Amino acid sequence: MPLEHFATPGFGPLTGIGDEAAPDTDGQLAALRRLGWNSVELRNVDGTALADLSPTAFEALARRLADDGFTVVAVASRIGNWSRPVTGDIGPDLAELDVLAERCAALGCRLVRIMSYPNDGLPEGEWADRALARTAVLADRAARAGLVLVHENCAGWAGDRADRALRLLRAVDSPALRLLFDTGNGVPHGYDAPAMLRDLAPYVEHVHIKDAVRLPDGSTAYTLPGEGAAGVAECLRILAAHGYRGALSLEPHLAVRPHEGLTRAGADAADLFVRAGQALDALLKDLADGPE
Repeated sequence: MPLEHFATPGFGPLTGIGDEAAPDTDGQLAALRRLGWNSVELRNVDGTALADLSPTAFEALARRLADDGFTVVAVASRIGNWSRPVTGDIGPDLAELDVLAERCAALGCRLVRIMSYPNDGLPEGEWADRALARTAVLADRAARAGLVLVHENCAGWAGDRADRALRLLRAVDSPALRLLFDTGNGVPHGYDAPAMLRDLAPYVEHVHIKDAVRLPDGSTAYTLPGEGAAGVAECLRILAAHGYRGALSLEPHLAVRPHEGLTRAGADAADLFVRAGQALDALLKDLADGPE
């Protein structure tokens, strides 16, 4: 049952990163429709990042989304992510942002997910200086394009510590930089997600939903929302208490995990995605019903 059937505390639309359900546009939109959702977060289409689609392919995608009545709530870019260390050239990130500025304008979307650059052997202070400087450059360019960069609690200098995320916001000091909070990233990255969120909630502009458990060998297994150890329900309560009004975007990692090289959804991906969306709906219904 879709979110709009529940009296939830003011959250925005339910949505999801489409390529977690299927590689192609048809499959992505079909999975979202099965959940009763009419918005999408874009990352890859047919295995190609949104910024790398040819003009013809992008035009076809934008036309299809409009014809089918889907809105785009955010774009998950590769800027500053796990594949782009802080010692690399910032050129690809600037080029990607420029392309996304045009494409977001065409899609009516303003949020672009970024990260803050993994280290590559630099001393802590130099890593911090470079990450802060790069993010400031990106935010300035985003502001001029009418975009808002949302930094995720994932890979990079400010990814796994609330104090660093807050320092990043203070140093850049731009309305074009806000935070994206992923409920499931604390498990693989070794921190308590609800504890971090309590410090960051006032600055959160976008939310990813996933859940996970740590296995005895130290690896991570992803679960349906509410069935793992990430504290998803508590994160939702914290967001509600702070008056969060943005989207909740499903990124379950049950079939697609780009950071592990699993980049293309298999035959069962759509069913797993739908099950994860239904589990999120159930958590939201519990939240709306109040404490037991």
